[in-house]
Amino acid sequence: MEVFNHVKEFAEEHITWLAIVLITGTGLITIRRWMAGGICRSKARLDGRTALITGANTGIGKETAVDLAGRGARVILACRDMGRANQAADEIRKRSGNGNVVVKQLDLASLQSVHALAADVKASEERLDILINNAGIMMCPKWKTEDGFEMQFGVNHLGHFLLTNSLLDLLKKSAPSRVVNVSSLAHEKGKIHFDDINLDKDYNPMKSYRQSKLANVLFSQELAKRLEGTGVTVYSLHPGVIRTELGRHLWPTIALWKRLFFQPLILFIKSPWEGAQTTIYCAVEESLQNTSGLYYSDCAPKQAAPQACDAAAATKLWDISASMVGLA
Repeated sequence: MEVFNHVKEFAEEHITWLAIVLITGTGLITIRRWMAGGICRSKARLDGRTALITGANTGIGKETAVDLAGRGARVILACRDMGRANQAADEIRKRSGNGNVVVKQLDLASLQSVHALAADVKASEERLDILINNAGIMMCPKWKTEDGFEMQFGVNHLGHFLLTNSLLDLLKKSAPSRVVNVSSLAHEKGKIHFDDINLDKDYNPMKSYRQSKLANVLFSQELAKRLEGTGVTVYSLHPGVIRTELGRHLWPTIALWKRLFFQPLILFIKSPWEGAQTTIYCAVEESLQNTSGLYYSDCAPKQAAPQACDAAAATKLWDISASMVGLA
């Protein structure tokens, strides 16, 4: 995620090194392989199990759906745009060879829509083994959700917070089960602005995005603590710098000369398939069965930022989030 911003930061910090390696064929291959990151090697089957993936009509969500369907899972694509979702479902069925792929409507910017999806899933599904909170928005203008929340915090955190809590009984019933929250390296520079959670006083697209991604990690850690002993395990992750649509609000704001400079570098960042590997790893890797609450990158545990390990902040964020979405 956060594609162009990560590329920009990487280029600025390593400009001399990049200049050297980019002039050699060996350097090109080396940097591309390094950027590709880890690969999920698990051969685990998911026959008889059900997975729900938000935002699965494009990017890493779609690639994750292809993989889980290929392992035999019933896959639910929870998406806002039903037209694109149905097209993606057809592609996923063909690529995976599994026809058990269904589409359900979900707009994470609407609490009513989240409640409707949760009610639908609980009424129509006997089990839910894997919930992947993948959908997100990045670097948008100061927009508001249907319920008046700042858009990035509302979609990236609050919508998934409500959806997860609404499906916990089904996840517990299906245990051992998993919740996978797609965060970002951006959380490392994030801060939860408890005194201005919607950033009404000082909105900045990157500030908002970083806050929402930090919220994903804090939510994962608090959820893992609350689910101890239930058989439901929780994971958060950084998927890497990926070629997806997530940066569509950022790219037009970058000066033309910078776009021309960064364009060749885009060839070196992860494809959606490569970007989906850590999500898939957290969803299926057998060795993680008794592990919960950790943060992952490139299919391996990674130390989250200090502010993402603040237990008091995680509890405070939970309480505020519950109040905002009407669970308190």
